[in-house]
Amino acid sequence: MKVIGITGGVGAGKSAVLDHLAQTYNCRVIKADQAAHQLEEPGGACFEPLIALLGAEILDAAGKIDRQKMAARIFADRGLLQQVNDIVHPAVKTYLLSEIERERARGKRDFLFIEAALLIEEGYAEILDELWYIHADIDVRRQRLRKSRGYSDEKIDAILKSQLSEADFLKHADVVIKNNGALISAYEQIEKELGEDQWQKQRNFRDS
Repeated sequence: MKVIGITGGVGAGKSAVLDHLAQTYNCRVIKADQAAHQLEEPGGACFEPLIALLGAEILDAAGKIDRQKMAARIFADRGLLQQVNDIVHPAVKTYLLSEIERERARGKRDFLFIEAALLIEEGYAEILDELWYIHADIDVRRQRLRKSRGYSDEKIDAILKSQLSEADFLKHADVVIKNNGALISAYEQIEKELGEDQWQKQRNFRDS
């Protein structure tokens, strides 16, 4: 089983690529932000440490972490952001490592794809076989964010400023999937990287 990381800037089309991978190949897709949310649930590895750090006022009526309250608490004291990251990011990486081991032990998947905005910054390369960068030109990404999310230019500028530059992404990427136009072009690049036999294997599996 090959472990492949998927990263890229906002608006590059990572979600569409991940949906295609999940539907087309014998694989599992794990999104790091969803894993973090799971770990922040009561009983999860991050729940008690976050309450100890931020206080019970971030809980909702059901005793779960209210993400809006947590965000407000962090924004009120930005020094807390790094402390929250120091709790959540190592826990997510530990979870991902355990899931990789679990899937390898099962031996039923050809690929495990891990998507995270901070794959490079958080040093995920050490647990990956390959790192894929989903690339789209800045103007294309801006247009997508305006159309699909209704973001203002100011909000887009702020997000882009907070993310790695294209040069940084390219420096760390093993594979670049270009996603400027029709998705079929990105899918063809993926098929070339993963092999047509893998696509055929999954199609035969579903038809059987």
